[in-house]
Amino acid sequence: MSRIGIRPVLVPQGVKVSITPTQVNVEGPKGKLSQSYDPLVEIAVKDNAVHVARKNDSKQARSFHGLYRKLISNMVVGVSEGFKKTLVINGVGYRAEVQGKLLVLSLGYSTDFAVAVPEGLTATTEANNQKVVISGSDRWLVGKFASEVRGLRLPEPYKGKGIRYEDEKIRKKVGKTGVK
Repeated sequence: MSRIGIRPVLVPQGVKVSITPTQVNVEGPKGKLSQSYDPLVEIAVKDNAVHVARKNDSKQARSFHGLYRKLISNMVVGVSEGFKKTLVINGVGYRAEVQGKLLVLSLGYSTDFAVAVPEGLTATTEANNQKVVISGSDRWLVGKFASEVRGLRLPEPYKGKGIRYEDEKIRKKVGKTGVK
């Protein structure tokens, strides 16, 4: 039995969950999300909780059981509280700036990067333009956009320059020494 799949997803006040034969729709104060699901699982709403059950014990059904429970849980948390990722920019002259729906990054190259913030996400800068906070209701979209921004200048192991997640630790390497 799936340890994650058997737990019910509690639906907080102000969040509405509706289920069709092929899709789960979750609506709350922070937005509206939908997810299609496979017919190998059954999803039902009972007593302010969403229950996910599998129809048989095939390997595919067992793997979908925990997956769809977690996706529904992420949707409920997203529309009620939201998700956020914080990126830290480290380097001399490196900075970020939000201009409308564009995130403009100066990362030590000859030109600045202008990245369009996807629909449904917000980007703000903090701490003297050295931190970028990406927030939204869709956990996957927040993580994907944060990963794309981080990929513009990956942190390097010698000085630690680049863009890293706030909770990420960069293991520093010792540089070369001139031995004669």
